[in-house]
Amino acid sequence: MRYDVATDLGIIDRICKVYSADRFDGQVEGFDNAEAIFVIGMPRTGTTLVERILGSHPDVCAAGELNEFGLELTRQVSALAAGRALSRPEFVDATARLDFKALGQRYLERVLPYRDSRPVFIDKLPFNYLYAGLIHLALPQAKIVSVRRNPLDTCYAVYKQLFKDAYPFSYDLTELGQYYAAYDRLMRHWDAVMPGVVHTVHYEDVVADVRGQAQRLLQHCALGWDERCVRFHENARASTTASALQVRQPVYDTSIGRWRRYADQLEPLRLQLAAAGIACD
Repeated sequence: MRYDVATDLGIIDRICKVYSADRFDGQVEGFDNAEAIFVIGMPRTGTTLVERILGSHPDVCAAGELNEFGLELTRQVSALAAGRALSRPEFVDATARLDFKALGQRYLERVLPYRDSRPVFIDKLPFNYLYAGLIHLALPQAKIVSVRRNPLDTCYAVYKQLFKDAYPFSYDLTELGQYYAAYDRLMRHWDAVMPGVVHTVHYEDVVADVRGQAQRLLQHCALGWDERCVRFHENARASTTASALQVRQPVYDTSIGRWRRYADQLEPLRLQLAAAGIACD
């Protein structure tokens, strides 16, 4: 595997610079549609659990982890560049010049094959956190749900999981710490430039009070209460994520604080995150 974490860190810094607060001053016209719910976050944070809760609502179709927003974004940037190869910073710069209304409309057209007749659908691609601001510009009525978890529990869970070709930052604890700090910085940036747009759910809060958190989730997504949302483990729909086994069970708390079993080995990572201003306890 050839991977340089500095490339990803540079992209995240560029996104923060290009998508500053003035991009969200109401001047950009998006596509008027409220059908999409985006569930975003680092892997192994509980995104599948949150998707399962929402997807158990009778009005919601869980469409899976879709690459369609990023693919359509890339297609439109390529058209804007008229075939000229762009560096990654140039690509980020170019996204700000897109027709966001067209981006939102075309994204919805691309996801049609993954949906059914239900009025609302979930796109649960964790990496869409990179595009949260662009999603809001393209689809201002779409709901964005960010799932967070204790940083060391997150990093440990990512590190021990073999993702095959995905998440190349997950194979080295130092790179993982650098990447997590950049992710945290970007999420704080989105909250600052789009206050109130991203609804944050903490995995530990869901475990402690699944009903209360489900009620808040449904309220944010403009969905009425349905008891099936707290019986998500009875949902027979297939899951293709690393959490496929867990979502067949009721909520349990045995994954909380699991990093402490390896506290000595994870101490350099804890210090790295602390230096970035990220509390782990």
